[in-house]
Amino acid sequence: MSVGIIMLVHTAFDRAEQVARHWSAAGCPIVVHVDKNVLPGPYNGFVEALSDLPNVRFSKRHRCEWGTWALVAATQSASRLMLDQFTHVRHVYLASGSCLPLRPVQELIDYLAERPQTDFIESATTSDVPWTIGGFDKERFTLRFPFSWRNNRFMFDRYVALQRLIRYRRRIPNGIVPHMGSQWWCLTRQTLSAILDDPDRAVYDRYFSKVWIPDESYFQTLARLYSRQIESRSLTLSKFDYQGKPHIFYDDHLQLLRRSDCFVARKIWPFANRLYDAFLTDPAGAMKRTEPNPGKIDRIFAKAVERRTRGRRGLFMQSRFPVEGRENGLTCAQYSVFQGFSDLFENFEPWLGKVTGTRVHGHLFAPEKAEFSEYQTVMNGALSDNATLRDYNPRAFLSSLIWNTRGERQCFQMGPRDKIRDIEWDIAKDPNAQISVISGAWAVTLFKSNKNFSDIRQEAARLQQTESKHLEVLRSPWAKARVRIWTMAEFIEAPMEPLQTIIDEIGKQTQFGLAEVPKMSDLTGFGQFLQNLKNQGMHPYLMGDFPVEHRLHEPDQDKPKPYLVR
Repeated sequence: MSVGIIMLVHTAFDRAEQVARHWSAAGCPIVVHVDKNVLPGPYNGFVEALSDLPNVRFSKRHRCEWGTWALVAATQSASRLMLDQFTHVRHVYLASGSCLPLRPVQELIDYLAERPQTDFIESATTSDVPWTIGGFDKERFTLRFPFSWRNNRFMFDRYVALQRLIRYRRRIPNGIVPHMGSQWWCLTRQTLSAILDDPDRAVYDRYFSKVWIPDESYFQTLARLYSRQIESRSLTLSKFDYQGKPHIFYDDHLQLLRRSDCFVARKIWPFANRLYDAFLTDPAGAMKRTEPNPGKIDRIFAKAVERRTRGRRGLFMQSRFPVEGRENGLTCAQYSVFQGFSDLFENFEPWLGKVTGTRVHGHLFAPEKAEFSEYQTVMNGALSDNATLRDYNPRAFLSSLIWNTRGERQCFQMGPRDKIRDIEWDIAKDPNAQISVISGAWAVTLFKSNKNFSDIRQEAARLQQTESKHLEVLRSPWAKARVRIWTMAEFIEAPMEPLQTIIDEIGKQTQFGLAEVPKMSDLTGFGQFLQNLKNQGMHPYLMGDFPVEHRLHEPDQDKPKPYLVR
């Protein structure tokens, strides 16, 4: 007993000839179907090239097109010829011209000889398969599809819409349960002959001829009626991408194909010389004798699909760049944003860099320029401090900064004086952002300025309005960043605890807490300054309940001095 091979060929005839000779050399009879769309010249040349092989036959030709009944009809014709011409065949293996045997053919023959009554065909109901792509699950069996999806998309879509509008439903003949699966199967002679000789075959053919992609459901459904034992899997390694298109294997997939342990792989690039040489000419066989297990490489394909559809976090792909929300995250790593700290503390940036070991920038979105750390004018990734270039696309500026400094946490300052309106929502919705805000701290800079009080009042009103709107963004239900907000009054009452919390979250934890803290600006008279703003009609509410007379840097004589016990 032997295994018969049906080959569906429509292109790359030199490779199809090479594979056919490989099957024939192992004693497998072959029936070849050549698409009728192939011109007479190439077809006759292909027939002539295989004329020296006594166990090769060519079946009746059909004009095949993807997703149409002709593919099933071509398989039926080739199967009928196989069963009639080669009576010693026990299993019939359906393959294409782009399929490549990965293991010695004798191993396949022995494997099937040990399972003489087993049909290998992927067969599952529509409710059990996750791979249906194109918008049709159960509808592919209850609607009619007489028009070509590829060549007559207009009529295809209109006819489907009409059937849905009038709620048309086809009757499934004889109560069969439609099943789906890969078109590349291996059936026993008994099952295949029962399908071809079924008295109701004309009824089934008429029904499936108007089913959507019938080559994935015809044999898969009817095999359930006659098979003694079905292994619902294909012996052919065939992978598909997220669009339902088959993955093409190239030379650099050699080791991947070896790991699959499958007997046959599809679809092989015609110019993959290394693959054809390795698997068709290696006398020792490409792989060890073992149970086919394509699941071993499923993880690799799953990661490839995820990379193709989602990309890498913080790296914009050209295919998704214009569409917000499809970039798989604005940034690739965590970063910290500080608002008000550089106003309240002197030399805050050098202190933070020293304590945490991170790179601490100034105001990256300052109106004049991007204040990079250590007064740099160009950062990693050729990012310029030029404000015009930065403001052309601030989202891309931030993404590039974080991406090009991977492995080093970035910290920068932000405030109501900065150009934050074009970037504030992006930062607030970024789960990688850690935002710490001392609201109202911008008033310290005004307090120390030497401007006219009328100008200070006007500037204070503008900054407070800007920061108020910014805080609404940070407190919105759509914000995903880690946000902490303190009013200036509550922060200066006990600054050590929030500073320690921020440092711990950045990842620089110490056993005994902070040993050094930044110097706070002298706020003597700041309360009266805020009261003067109130007297002028401007109500500075973002600072919290700030006392007028309390002198912040004079210790209260009634309180005992703290001490530390180690």
